[in-house]
Amino acid sequence: MSQNQDTNHTGPYRLVVPGMGSDHCAGIVRSSIERLDGIESIRTNISNHRVQVKVGDNGPELESIRKAVENAGYEVDEAIDESRDQGRDSAEMEEAYLKRALRRFVIAAIPTTLIMILMMPHMFWQPIPGYLAIIAILAFPVVFLFGGWATHVSSWKAIKNRTANMDVLISMGSLPPYLIGLAGFIWPMTSFMEMAATIMTFHLLGRYLETRAKGRASQAIKKLLTLSAKTARVERDGEEVEVPVEELEIGDVMIVRPGDKIPTDGKIVSGSSHVDESIATGESMPVEKSTDDEVLGATINKEGRLKVEATRIGGDTFLSQVIRMVEEAQSSHVPIQEFADKVTARFVPAVIVIALISLGGWLLFADELRPILDWGAGFLPWVNPEASVPVLAILAAIAVLVIACPCALGLATPTALMVGSGMGAERGVLIRSGEAIQTMKDLKVVVLDKTGTITRGEPELVDVVAAEGEDENTVLALAAAVENASEHPLARAVVEGARARGVEFADVDDFESVTARGVRGRVDDHSILIGNRRLLDEEGISGLEALDDALADQEAQGRTAVIVSRDGAAIGIVAVADAIKKDSKAAVEAMHALDLRVVMITGDNERAAKAVAEEVGIDEVHAGVLPDGKVDEIKALQERFGSHVAMVGDGINDAPALKQADVGIAIGAGADVAIEAADITLVSGELPKVVEAIRLSQATFRKIVQNLFWAFGYNVAAIPIAALGLLHPMIGVIAMTASSLSVIGNSVLLKRARLDVSASSR
Repeated sequence: MSQNQDTNHTGPYRLVVPGMGSDHCAGIVRSSIERLDGIESIRTNISNHRVQVKVGDNGPELESIRKAVENAGYEVDEAIDESRDQGRDSAEMEEAYLKRALRRFVIAAIPTTLIMILMMPHMFWQPIPGYLAIIAILAFPVVFLFGGWATHVSSWKAIKNRTANMDVLISMGSLPPYLIGLAGFIWPMTSFMEMAATIMTFHLLGRYLETRAKGRASQAIKKLLTLSAKTARVERDGEEVEVPVEELEIGDVMIVRPGDKIPTDGKIVSGSSHVDESIATGESMPVEKSTDDEVLGATINKEGRLKVEATRIGGDTFLSQVIRMVEEAQSSHVPIQEFADKVTARFVPAVIVIALISLGGWLLFADELRPILDWGAGFLPWVNPEASVPVLAILAAIAVLVIACPCALGLATPTALMVGSGMGAERGVLIRSGEAIQTMKDLKVVVLDKTGTITRGEPELVDVVAAEGEDENTVLALAAAVENASEHPLARAVVEGARARGVEFADVDDFESVTARGVRGRVDDHSILIGNRRLLDEEGISGLEALDDALADQEAQGRTAVIVSRDGAAIGIVAVADAIKKDSKAAVEAMHALDLRVVMITGDNERAAKAVAEEVGIDEVHAGVLPDGKVDEIKALQERFGSHVAMVGDGINDAPALKQADVGIAIGAGADVAIEAADITLVSGELPKVVEAIRLSQATFRKIVQNLFWAFGYNVAAIPIAALGLLHPMIGVIAMTASSLSVIGNSVLLKRARLDVSASSR
C-alpha cells in the first residue's frame, strides 16, 4: 500500500477501493468522506474502483480519509497523493482484483464442494457418522475465513457507522444459518450450515463474475491505456538513443520509423508519411502528414521516416486527455440515477425489515401460510410444506436477505456509461458529462457554427471560369503564377488548387500587390492583372461585360471571385471559398431524419451564410452574429423550443454559446477553450460525428432505463416470492448474482448499436 501523510499537500488524493462495485457502494464511500471537514469535492469511478478527493487548506490528511472509508466497511487498497505519485496502472489493478476474487472463490469452493458431496448421500441414502461435525469443520473456513472474513468485517464497520451495504445482507444470510446449525449438537434439528457455506461461496462467485463482467464493460479504456508507446528514439547530443516515454522532454526530436507508434504528441520537423489516426478519430484511412503538421502520440507511422519534435508529454498529451475525459464520463451521474440512488440508500434497511417481518409472520401465522407452500410444491421441487415452522421461518427470512440485490440497481447506470463512453472514445466521440446523455434524447434543435464546423475553415479554390475562346487551365496557370508571390490566404488557395489539379505554372516577374484590391506581374512576357471588378475597370481592361453574369453567380453563392486579365483583356474568373466539408450535407440530412431542426449561427455575412445553408439543407440561418450575440440566439431558441438545444462549434468565440446550450458539442480540432466548455468533443471534427454522438447518447440512455427497469422489477418480484417461502436461499443467492450479471450483460449489448449516419432513423 502506498500512502502519503504530508499535511503540506492537498492532493488531489486518490484512493483505490476494490469493494466499491456499484453506485450504491460509491454512495456509502462518498458519505463516509463527506463527514470530514474541509472536503472540497469527491469523484468516484466504479469502473476502476477509484475515489478522487480534493480538500481545502485546512482539510483532512490522507490517512484520515483512508480511515473514514475503512470505517464505512470498505478496504482501501491504495491511498496516494496524485501530485507526487500516479500510483499503479488501472489495467494492472483490475487484473489484481480479478485474481484476488478468483482466489477467494476457489478457496471457498473446495470445502463447499465437499459439503455438497457428503450432503447428498446423507440426506437421501445413508446417514454418515459424525456428519454434523464434519460439515461444521468444512463450513467454518468458508463462512468465517477467506472471503467470509472480509465480508463480515465490512458488514460490522458499515453497521457501526449506521450505513448498510450488500455485505450486511450476505453476513445476515450466512452467519445465522451456521450458528443455528450448531444447535444441532444439542437438539435434533435441521442443519443450515450447508446453506451458510453455499451462500457465501455463491456470493464470492458473484463477486468474481461481476469483476470479470465489469472488466468487459470497461475494456475500451483499458485498450486506450495500452495504446501508448513504451519507448522513444530521440536525438541526444547528436546521437540516436532509445529512452522510456516517461523520460521524454518537450523539444526532444523523436525518430519515428515506418510501422512505429509515435511516442507522444508533436510536430513533424522532417519527413513525410501517412499516419494511422484511427485510435483518435475512428477513421480507418491513414492521413497524409508532412513537415510542420501536428501528430498525436500512439498513432502509427505507416511508411516514411519522420523526425517529430515533442510538444506535449505526460498528462498533457491527447491520449491522456481522452482517458481523463472517458473517466470523467464514467464517474459522472445521469439525472435518472438520482431516483435509483434514493431507493438504494434505503434498500438494505428495508430488506432487513422485510426479512424480520417474514420471520415473524411464519412463526406466528404458519398455518395460514402453508396453503401457499402446498400450491408451490406442485412445480417447485425445493418447496417442502411438511417442514417445521422454525425451519420455514428461517428459510423465508434468509431467502429475503440473499435474493435482494442493491448491486443490480447500483450497476444499472455506471455500466451503461462505461460501455457508452468507451464506444465513443473508440469512434472519436468523447462524452464528458453523464447529464448530456439524458438531455440528448430530448433534443429538438441542433445549432451549428459555420466556419470550421460545416465548412473546412480555410479558403479553397472551388471554381475556374474561362472567357469564350480561353482554356480553364490557362486561366488557372496564369493566376497561380502571379498569386504564388503573394502571402495572402486567398492567393495560397489558388496556388494549392492549381497544384491539386496538376496545373503547372511559370515564375512571375515584376510582382506588385495592389492593397486590398488585387495583384499584378509579368508571366512569360505577358502582363497579368488579377483583382476585383472595380480595379480592372479602373485599369481599362476589356471584355469584362462578358464575365459579369458568371461573376454575379459566383458571388451569389457566397464565394470570393476575382477576374484574371492578360495583356489588357479579361480571360476568366477564379473563385475561392471556405469549402463545405464533404460529409456536411449527409450529416444535416441524418439530423433531419432524427426529427431535429438544424440552425446555423455565424458571424459571416448573410449572403455567404445562406449560400452554405441552402447547399447543405439547413432550416434556419442567423448571420452576422457576434460572440455575445450567439449566447442570446441560443437563449432565444431555448425559449422557443424549451431546454432541448445543442450547440456545435469549434472556436474561442463559440465557448460561451457551448456553455449556454443544453448540450455543448466541440469540434476536437478547434480551440482548447471550446473543448473545455463542451459536454461532448468530436476528435475528428467531422459533422457526421454529431449524429454518432446523438445516437450513442440515445442508445446509452435506453440501456440505462432498461437496466433500472429490470433491476427494480427483479427486486419487486423476487422479495415477495422469497418472503412467502417459495424460494430456497441457495436458489436466491444464485438469482441475486444472475441479476447483477444480467444488468452488466445488457450494458455490453450496447456495442451492437448502429451509430453511423447511414443507420436508420429512430
